[in-house]
Amino acid sequence: MSAYRFAAFAGLAAACLAGAASAQDFQPKQKGVLMLNVRATGVLTDADGAIKTAAGADSGLKAKVGDDVMPTLGLTYFLTDHVAVEAIAGTTQHEVKAVGPGTDIAVHKTWVLPPVVSLQYHFAPEAKVSPYVGAGINYMLFYGGKDKNGFQVDIDDGFGYALQAGVDVALKDRWSANLDVKKVFFETDASVNNGALKTKVKLDPWVVSAGVGYRF
Repeated sequence: MSAYRFAAFAGLAAACLAGAASAQDFQPKQKGVLMLNVRATGVLTDADGAIKTAAGADSGLKAKVGDDVMPTLGLTYFLTDHVAVEAIAGTTQHEVKAVGPGTDIAVHKTWVLPPVVSLQYHFAPEAKVSPYVGAGINYMLFYGGKDKNGFQVDIDDGFGYALQAGVDVALKDRWSANLDVKKVFFETDASVNNGALKTKVKLDPWVVSAGVGYRF
């Protein structure tokens, strides 16, 4: 993540928590509540995958996938006072590079739609500061890809799973601040130039979000 994006996240988080200091007359989380969270979200990949030839020989290169920050939406419904289900939606764009000794070249840029559906447990739904944890599944859908520098790249879609931790901080009435972190575990196969080169990449991104929520 760039210094600018990190500073933007830190500033947003600080503003959210500062606003919570004056919270009063808030609506607690409880069974039947529907929450809409609007967040700034960073998808920070942890890509690691050796690029091999069609015969399986190591090329000496590795796949590297860039980060991105975009707005996302999260919708949470409380099945009980403590248990909720959340679905998030958003899309980010990532540059794929081949890197190695003396090599750092862009080969592809793609959009990815990584919806996550998770089951959450909220420890203190009646409190102003209400932490939660969760676990769920995601689906990585790659689309709108653009090849670069003469390479032709194909990336497989697929399912992964996610772990989650976050906190809601009551502001006033139905409003709250939200900080949320997800670790998504996802591995994909990619081929270059119709299989002349191939790689199995563990993307395993951190999905880091901060924003505001409204309880219906």
